[in-house]
Amino acid sequence: MFRKTLKKDPELFQNVADGLRQLYRTKLFPLEDTYRFHDFHSPALEDADFDNKPMVLLVGQYSTGKTTFIRHLMEQDFPGMRIGPEPTTDSFIAVMHGDQDGVIPGNALVVDPKKPFRKLNAFGNAFLNRFMCAQLPNPVLESISIIDTPGILSGEKQRISRGYDFAAVLEWFAERVDRIILLFDAHKLDISDEFSEVIRALKNHEDKMRVVLNKADQISTQQLMRVYGALMWSLGKIINTPEVVRVYIGSFWAQPLLVPDNRKLFEAEEQDLFTDIQSLPRNAALRKLNDLIKRARLAKVHAYIICSLKKEMPSVFGKDSKKKELIANLGEIYLKVEKEHQISPGDFPNLAKMQELLNAQDFSKFAAMKPKLLEAVEDMLANDIARLMALVRQEEAALPSNSVKGGAFEGTMSGPFGHGYGEGAGEGIDDLEWVVNRDKPSYDEIFYTLSPINGKVSGASAKKEMLKSKLPNTVLGKIWKLADVDRDGLLDNEEFALANHLIKVKLEGHELPATLPHHLVPPSKRVTTLQE
Repeated sequence: MFRKTLKKDPELFQNVADGLRQLYRTKLFPLEDTYRFHDFHSPALEDADFDNKPMVLLVGQYSTGKTTFIRHLMEQDFPGMRIGPEPTTDSFIAVMHGDQDGVIPGNALVVDPKKPFRKLNAFGNAFLNRFMCAQLPNPVLESISIIDTPGILSGEKQRISRGYDFAAVLEWFAERVDRIILLFDAHKLDISDEFSEVIRALKNHEDKMRVVLNKADQISTQQLMRVYGALMWSLGKIINTPEVVRVYIGSFWAQPLLVPDNRKLFEAEEQDLFTDIQSLPRNAALRKLNDLIKRARLAKVHAYIICSLKKEMPSVFGKDSKKKELIANLGEIYLKVEKEHQISPGDFPNLAKMQELLNAQDFSKFAAMKPKLLEAVEDMLANDIARLMALVRQEEAALPSNSVKGGAFEGTMSGPFGHGYGEGAGEGIDDLEWVVNRDKPSYDEIFYTLSPINGKVSGASAKKEMLKSKLPNTVLGKIWKLADVDRDGLLDNEEFALANHLIKVKLEGHELPATLPHHLVPPSKRVTTLQE
């Protein structure tokens, strides 16, 4: 257990994890412990919570492809893996890196101080018998850990009790993971009551949430549009936020596409999702900092609520009736605290849940207001966090942008099957002949109507022609810079053809390159550019 100490002098932090750990122990934990925060909201944080790798939580109804998705990412089976059309994964499986293949059962896992799962002990044996860690040597797991969850049930099946609070366990994981991926099956889009309840339990973590519409290759383009619309409509009703959740559409397994019409869309979506996952190690420190700030704000509000309840309690008689009255009027206490301390309504815990938890508490044992504890947290939020932010930026800059390696992430990195290879500005990259030559005769016809002088057209003449594309001036300006290879402010017939080729690339929906790739340099300019 942490000692209740408060340090006033600013400390030097070795790294972000060390800084967060020190701030939590010395400034936030004393406030949480004094006002019984852990009985109401979330267990105390452990050292492993600050040091662990980024975690990805997969949630979905049974047979939406959660376990197959993990296998697709790692390109390797993991211990304890079961795949099938029926509800096969009946356990929470933490897929983590290890030197050898092996399984650690839940009861052993929650006593390991190096793993961030010790506080799951509170969910009891019914849960721990359904929790395990699959360890294996895999390059993907060197950067991230993945949590596979039991398939969420639908219809009659969901009435069979699991023996533990499934939504509460998911909420515990949601607080600690870096990304939550909700998987849906495009072939049978049905959001059960239990799934709706689970999504609502994740309500405060929308920033971590991403949605995958899996098995999209099993339906036609027209059906896919309808399914996508239905999914967005259903999610809008459940998540109830003005922002739209990012949905990735595809078929996340290593099998041939059944309906290959949308291949390009699936490739682009998969690449976007992989980029998102690959950014997690780089953003992990910022995520932990953000989660600590969220926790500190909730702990402050919780302390004010507990202090208000303590203040209202009689010292001798009528304690039970007063307790019932205070719980019934908790909404009014929320309003009072909100006005008195200028707190946003969004920072308050769920009213009904708080009322339920308060029923089991002895109000007379609540602590009275201790301003020093609250001041320490205020100081942490106002000063220490700002100093840590500078360290976060330094750590981010030191990490590569794509720090998850191996598995499916390698397949799209380079070579002819890399995303966008041979398309747009990359077209003709492997051709011996200059790719612009294919359409150069038609570009030459336009070039000679512009009355070139000494084989070149002026910027003003070229501009009139380029404006016909209706592209914005910012884009045409970039095209001009790329096409004017010799930087003389004029275009010869090859440069003019190149400008038109780049206009065509942009009009077809591709991005322009930052610098001109070697295969697009006009043949007559190649020697010069190489010498330069």
